[in-house]
Amino acid sequence: MRLQDKVAIITGGARGIGKAAAEVFCTEGAKVIIWDLLIEAGQATAHEISTKGYICEFQQVSTTDILSIENAVKDIINRYGKIDILVNNAGITRDKTLQKMSHQEWQQVIDVNLTGVFNCTKAVVPYMVEKQYGRIICTSSVVGVHGNFGQTNYAATKAGVIAMCRTWAKELGKYGITANAVAPGFIKTDMTDAMPEEVKQATINTIPVRRMGEPKDIAYAYLYLASSEASFVNGQVLGVNGGQAS
Repeated sequence: MRLQDKVAIITGGARGIGKAAAEVFCTEGAKVIIWDLLIEAGQATAHEISTKGYICEFQQVSTTDILSIENAVKDIINRYGKIDILVNNAGITRDKTLQKMSHQEWQQVIDVNLTGVFNCTKAVVPYMVEKQYGRIICTSSVVGVHGNFGQTNYAATKAGVIAMCRTWAKELGKYGITANAVAPGFIKTDMTDAMPEEVKQATINTIPVRRMGEPKDIAYAYLYLASSEASFVNGQVLGVNGGQAS
């Protein structure tokens, strides 16, 4: 029970990696609040986990809507008195090559993947400072380190997330707050399920362990960074990619 009595927010927690993280955190003793725009999926995930005897809730929150975030944070504080862990997991893609990418496609990804992370963290941090404790975990990507064809917007946001975490590590460490990033590689999600089989296989062939990652592979990385075992880990990027980008 490495997260016993901790209160955790997981953005984008309705499905995929976020859902896996909610499940893992709850089994380790945390009270989890899922933030997502997918109402049916979010409610279903919270219900599924809660029926196993854990505390898991869903709040409809857009990471681009500051008022929505602030209201949700106030509700959590009113009921639980603290927020120990923030997992900035929500993200979108709008893939195009540079010459084909529209300004709208650029801005949409920036708004969610970068500004959304800033919005959520800024809203939560004052309460972590008050308690002199906090774990901020941000989802970057292997493409934020190495770039990727057709992902100018996505790669820029995921590199930006790393830079923000390293900055927050310096600013917030004195308050007992750590900030780290996880950089997933090729993970089995709804997005990768839609890829042509031959493309998926070609990518798998570049991974030394010869498989795609599972959402729980990332969830367990989040768990480590959220736990007391990682209290001296700050401003780091944990690559979870099967050796693909080593």
